[in-house]
Amino acid sequence: MHTVANRQQAEAWNDWEGIHWAEHAERYDAMMGAFNAPLFAAAGIAAGHRVLDVGCGAGQTTRLAARQAHDGEAVGIDLSAPMLDRARRDAAAEGIGNVTFVQGDAQMHPLSGRDFDVLLSRGGVMFFADHVAAFTHLRHSLAPTGRLAFLGPQPGGPDSAYARATAALSPFLREASPAARGMGSLLDSARIREVLTAAGYTDIDVTPAEAPMTFGTDAADATDFILAMGPVRHNLRDVAPETTARIRTELREALGEFTTPDGVRIPGHVWIVTAAAQAS
Repeated sequence: MHTVANRQQAEAWNDWEGIHWAEHAERYDAMMGAFNAPLFAAAGIAAGHRVLDVGCGAGQTTRLAARQAHDGEAVGIDLSAPMLDRARRDAAAEGIGNVTFVQGDAQMHPLSGRDFDVLLSRGGVMFFADHVAAFTHLRHSLAPTGRLAFLGPQPGGPDSAYARATAALSPFLREASPAARGMGSLLDSARIREVLTAAGYTDIDVTPAEAPMTFGTDAADATDFILAMGPVRHNLRDVAPETTARIRTELREALGEFTTPDGVRIPGHVWIVTAAAQAS
């Protein structure tokens, strides 16, 4: 791997949180999968396009991009070796030949002259140490007519569906887990526009999108998954067993509100962001 600016993130995503994501990629993909349609509609990937998936994780969006580009190419870049191993296995199992995965820090990994048509990211761009530097570097990898399309969370609130569902956890979520640091860095739409403008992008659009996030097949399954997620596991690591048991019971009961025939589905809200490499 080339020089890394985001060392703390590299260490985190190659440690237990990255391993958990890799081992349970299908769970995280189910959680975010309903946002793929608006993200890919915004990206406008066409046959023959060259796509760079930034912070590709276990590679679901990279594989989808490769299928949509078919005669073109999709490249996924991520810091996490465990997740890239999973991505390569899944791509091989699906017989996708026009996809490659690179371990590297997209903020500074050599990409210039690649002439990508689309820069894509399902949330991975939140974690950069220096957003302006990272987006500037990525812009230099775009073709003159290239475009950026990424997804990022909207700010939550105490009355949001997720807050209601996980109210039992809120008194204990005091700090970000190692891999979650930076997750709230691009919550504000004005901040997103400021960063992308400073990085030289034009035609910037920030649009809200809502979709159901699937956390499990039923309340018990969703409870197990949420308690195993990095930020929750990190904050509950020293909590007494009897308290953890109480949290589990309260969480399972609250998730009942969101249990449907298709699983536990909590409404989620994100920004879909697009921008151009050059003025149209």
